Amino acid sequence: QVQLVESGGGSVQAGGSLKLSCAVSGITRGSYCMGWFRQAPGKEREGVAVVTTPSSRTYYTDSVKGRFTIYQDNAKNTLYLQMNSLKPEDTAMYYCAAAYFLCGLKPVGYNYWGQGTQVTVSS
Repeated sequence: QVQLVESGGGSVQAGGSLKLSCAVSGITRGSYCMGWFRQAPGKEREGVAVVTTPSSRTYYTDSVKGRFTIYQDNAKNTLYLQMNSLKPEDTAMYYCAAAYFLCGLKPVGYNYWGQGTQVTVSS
């Protein structure tokens, strides 16, 4: 059973930085995708960044390109999202997710989800 546990959220002023972590366990295949998604109140869940294994390709939604970086430390079984130059519109609950068969920035196809970690950016 895949388990994902996020941490690292918090409150920060605009322009600040946060690093989210997702502890991953139970992945049994050598080919899979890991992603960060977010959902603000009253809005649909959207993909933020995705990384593929084993090719390590990364994909970002346009609004975070150049500010966020997704990466994974396989030795620590941890997925990260480094968020710089944060903006108030980045405020949302952030979720870590895993998929074996579909890969992309749309939430559909991701079978495994963490419980989420809140990110709040004040102006």
